[in-house]
Amino acid sequence: MTITQPDLSVFETLESEVRSYCRSWPTVFDRAQGNRMYDEDGHEYLDFFAGAGSLNYGHNNPVLKRALIDYLERDGVTHGLDMSTTAKRAFLESFQNLVLRPRDLPYKVMFPGPTGTNAVESALKLARKVKGRESIVSFTNAFHGMSLGSLAVTGNAFKRAGAGIPLVHGTPMPFDHYLDGQVQDFLWFERLLGDQGSGLNQPAAVIVETVQGEGGINVARAEWLRALADLCARRDMLLIVDDIQMGCGRTGAFFSFEEAGIVPDIVTVSKSISGYGLPMSLCLFKPELDIWEPGEHNGTFRGNNPAFVTAAAALEAYWSDGPAMEKQTLSRGQQVQEALGALAEEHREEIKEFRGRGLVWGVEFHDKGRASRVARRAFELGLLIETSGPEGEVVKLLPALTVSPDELEEGLRTLTRAVRETA
Repeated sequence: MTITQPDLSVFETLESEVRSYCRSWPTVFDRAQGNRMYDEDGHEYLDFFAGAGSLNYGHNNPVLKRALIDYLERDGVTHGLDMSTTAKRAFLESFQNLVLRPRDLPYKVMFPGPTGTNAVESALKLARKVKGRESIVSFTNAFHGMSLGSLAVTGNAFKRAGAGIPLVHGTPMPFDHYLDGQVQDFLWFERLLGDQGSGLNQPAAVIVETVQGEGGINVARAEWLRALADLCARRDMLLIVDDIQMGCGRTGAFFSFEEAGIVPDIVTVSKSISGYGLPMSLCLFKPELDIWEPGEHNGTFRGNNPAFVTAAAALEAYWSDGPAMEKQTLSRGQQVQEALGALAEEHREEIKEFRGRGLVWGVEFHDKGRASRVARRAFELGLLIETSGPEGEVVKLLPALTVSPDELEEGLRTLTRAVRETA
């Protein structure tokens, strides 16, 4: 594909240097539909990034778009603070009937603000309020957001450094596989908790991702997650699962922790909960933890009614027929796994490992700069992919759950070509 030089002048002169994704994809996008994006010159790109997991049902999904247009055309409430609205009621009823009840989950629903880090901040705040303790345990290579509380439980040194102040009241522990299986799971954590001389303040909670997306597609084993849940229960700590990127069906089941058979005390959800890429997040927690005073955690944009509309439509369209969506995602994931297995075999000296669950996959290279070169070449070939990991050493695949087998094959073929051409 021939790429003409786009006019990026206004972005380069007026927009802050903090911009990021646009540097990886130096073009000006104009429209998008399904799993395709198109720039202003008409070039087509197959999207295997899906808004960092915010577009699990693709761009401008026609079912969700129709619901949104109908709502706007009848002058439905757009901004409603946290007032009761018909849009919020419809979402809550759909979420209860299609997600919570079928899984026998007892959660109360909180709308903490529009972004994932808002959900994390509210989860940490609630855990500290409930337990009356400050310390939160997180894990190596975790990523939970860019606000100060979320950064304090994030592992990435570059992200943490941007805070400009000490990030306190957070303690990291080894994630699954971090010590290559040479040390018994949670041995260090258990020892610190039981030793009066360890210097570890009794934690209020532990926060964990079942699959670390930004950390390099690090997949926790189900047995590791079960052992963590047991540890939290024995040691009087709340378990918070950050399901912001891995929830909403990304790993197969609606919640990524379902496979492990655990019920976290608190769950954070965002990204694809609106289904349409509209800002929306949830903090879910067990009823006995709902000790908030009215207005104690407030925010102007907790009532994004257009997001409620598309969220309800997404649940009705994709989660009302039992396990169908989960089975489709797992089937697509098997297709990706087989293709990456062949790629790893072809490049066994260059590819360290590939790993994933459902429709989130990563390919790690021994050469830590290789992933960026592969992603750049893939863009030139018309495929949008990103990198992850502490040094950007992992190519990250995050296609929409609605991707077709043919589109998956096309994208994986392009990825294979990009790997070959950057050898």
